[in-house]
Amino acid sequence: MKQKIGSNLRSERFPYWLRKSIRYDGAIAEIKAVLHELEVDTVCMSARCPNIYECFSKKKCTFLIMGNLCTRACGFCGIENYRGPLKSPSIKELLYIREAVKKLGMHHVIMTSVTRDDLNDGGASHFALGVSMLRELDDCLYIELLVPDFRGRKESIEKIVFVKPDIFSHNIETVPRLYSKVRPHADYMRSLELLRYAKELDGNLITKSGLMVGLGEDRHEVYSVMADLKKSGCDMITIGQYLRPDSSCLEVKEFLHPEEFLVFSGWAKDLGFKKFSCNPFVRSSNVN
Repeated sequence: MKQKIGSNLRSERFPYWLRKSIRYDGAIAEIKAVLHELEVDTVCMSARCPNIYECFSKKKCTFLIMGNLCTRACGFCGIENYRGPLKSPSIKELLYIREAVKKLGMHHVIMTSVTRDDLNDGGASHFALGVSMLRELDDCLYIELLVPDFRGRKESIEKIVFVKPDIFSHNIETVPRLYSKVRPHADYMRSLELLRYAKELDGNLITKSGLMVGLGEDRHEVYSVMADLKKSGCDMITIGQYLRPDSSCLEVKEFLHPEEFLVFSGWAKDLGFKKFSCNPFVRSSNVN
């Protein structure tokens, strides 16, 4: 029998280490007001991130571009899936994001998107335009892009790398065995190849990926994914506990004790990742 990681709890009643107190302060109110005024979407709100108040209090968020409807239906994600025609990406949302960055005095900008398989380049051109517009605002901005897999299109990856984001990020999310239910329209090897090709295009580019645990993976599978990422040239890794965004998403299979994440940190160090962050509340934006 394969060894399972975590406490093997089947209930979604959170253990004590996953209980957070909500602190609401002026910075949170300010960022929410600016986002509302400019009608800017964030993955923090759309995906119901558990760290939203902590990040907002630091005037930190992950901007969501190309709308808030996704062409895929990943089992872990709280963003709505929509199969019908979607609106073309609008330059207005990039202008509003730039204005939000200016109003909030941000120095580090993280931008991600829904997956847009309906677009010829998967939205890579829109990402690239967003980076260019932010550089016009402040060429010292630290810009991180968390991109979809673009269905493996090399020309899309090239468009992103060409505009030189500070961090090129793509989340592997889970172990290969669970892809059919966690990421049914994605491909494990395609995601690894995306990261490998980005690094091949620019050896100085910082590449990054994230992994969720608690979906039923085995210990050896987590290590194997970490090793695969390192072989693909990935510089940075995050590992966090999967938490169910809503009742339509996959159930949590295990709540991992914080000590398990110390083990993951040790593996990340031994494998040679330049930076890593592993704990229950970690999300992909937590290390940069």
